[in-house]
Amino acid sequence: MSDWIESGGRLARPRIANGTWARSAGRVMVSLGLTMLVLAAAMQIARARDPDGRYANSPLKEWFDGLRSGKGPCCSDADGSAVSDVDWESKDGHYRVRLDGAWVDVPDEAVVTEPNRVGRAMVWPIKSYMGVTIRCFMPGSMT
Repeated sequence: MSDWIESGGRLARPRIANGTWARSAGRVMVSLGLTMLVLAAAMQIARARDPDGRYANSPLKEWFDGLRSGKGPCCSDADGSAVSDVDWESKDGHYRVRLDGAWVDVPDEAVVTEPNRVGRAMVWPIKSYMGVTIRCFMPGSMT
């Protein structure tokens, strides 16, 4: 009987016990979580890809803009970066890349299959509160 309270001269269960308060709190938490997810996605998209215009006149700009993997366009949601030869490897037909000191497996659908015009390995990671995923990976020539 310890979870009963007196309300207006009669015993009643507190709101948490009948689920009303719990359902309301759950809705608030889901709404807050969705808001945070949408905000994080908007921040990723809104980030400038070429804030000072230094790559606007590159002869490879159109090629980079058109790169795709099985996960979609590489430059749409993530900034690409070159990867040193010691920070990527291939084993049994699969790739992995070292990001921030940790090895991350590259999903097969994230591998860019067209020829690499820059020669260096490139990766387009997407970092979120759930960890790092690879949007695109383009193997290099290992020279």
